[in-house]
Amino acid sequence: MDKFRTEVKIPSSPYKINHKSGILLIGSCFTENIGTRMAEYKFDVDINPFGIVYNPMSVNQNLEVILSEKKYAITDLYNHQDSWISFDHHSRFSFPEPEICLREINRRIEYSHSRIRTIQFLIITFGTAWIYKIAGSGKLVSNCHKLPANFFDRELLTMDNILAVYKKLIPSLVRLNPGIRIIFTVSPIRHLKDGPVQNTLSKSTLILTIHELLKSFKCAEYFPAYEIAFDDLRDYRYYEEDMIHPNSQMTGYIWDKFCQTYFEDETLKIMKEIGKLNSALKHKPFRPGTPKHLEFLNNQIELIRTLKQKYPYLSFSDEEASLEKQLSQ
Repeated sequence: MDKFRTEVKIPSSPYKINHKSGILLIGSCFTENIGTRMAEYKFDVDINPFGIVYNPMSVNQNLEVILSEKKYAITDLYNHQDSWISFDHHSRFSFPEPEICLREINRRIEYSHSRIRTIQFLIITFGTAWIYKIAGSGKLVSNCHKLPANFFDRELLTMDNILAVYKKLIPSLVRLNPGIRIIFTVSPIRHLKDGPVQNTLSKSTLILTIHELLKSFKCAEYFPAYEIAFDDLRDYRYYEEDMIHPNSQMTGYIWDKFCQTYFEDETLKIMKEIGKLNSALKHKPFRPGTPKHLEFLNNQIELIRTLKQKYPYLSFSDEEASLEKQLSQ
C-alpha cells in the first residue's frame, strides 16, 4: 500500500486574486490567519472591521452595518468592570473611555464602508452555528466579553435561519457592487466547549447552508479549509498543544492550497520577491551598528526601491521607516 492520505483536490478558481484586488475578510480566527498572511504579502486587505466574529448572524449584522455606515452611540455600549464594550465587537475595541471606544468603532466602519463598493472579493469564514443573546432582551452577541454565562441565552441556528438572512444580504451586496465575488469557508477550529457532538452538528449546519447558498448565487463559491484539515491532515501533529487550534504546519498547508486556487503565476512571482524582503527584515542582527549590519540595511532599502519601481501600486512605507530608523541609530 503506497497511499497513506486522502489529499483534497481543489480546482483552480477562474476568479483570480491579485495585488490590485480589494479584499474584505470577515469572520473567525481563520479569517485573521489568512488575512494576516495576505497583508504580509502586500495584498489590499481589510481584515475583520469588528474584530473576530464566529457565527453567521454576527457576520451578517456586521456587513449590514458596513453597508449602512451606522454610527455607534454611547447607548450602543455597555460598561463592564470600568471598560466600555460593544457586544457587536471584539474586546480589541474595549476602552476605559467611551469616547475612545466610539471613535475607534466608527472609524473602522467608515473605512470599510468607503471600500465596500469597489472590493473584488469578500471572504467570509463561519466558525460556529451556536449564537448567544443577552437574556431578556434577545440582542445578538458577537462577543461575550467574559461576562457570566447567566447573562446570555444560547441557541443553535438552523439552516433556514441562516439562509433567510443571507438571501437578503447577498443581493444587497451585489446591487451595491455588481462585480463582487464571495468566498465562503468554514473554520477548521473546533469549538469543543460546545461538546464534540454539538460541534459536529454546528459545522455540518454551516457547510450545508453554504452549499445551499451556492445554488442560488453565482457570485459565491466555497473554499474547503475545513475539509483540508479533517480529511487531508487527519493527525493531531497538525494542532497546537490544546488539540483544538491548527498549528503553523496546518495553517501553512491550507494557505498553500489557497494560493494554488486563487493566485496566478505572476501573483506568486511577486509574493516570492516580497517574501525575500520579509525574511530579511525578520533577521535579528548579532552586532547592530557594525559596517556589515549597515551594509545589510542599505541592501534592503535598495531592494525596496527596486520593488517600488516594478510594482508602484504596492506600499513599503513601514518597512522603509523601520530601516531608516535603524540606520540613524
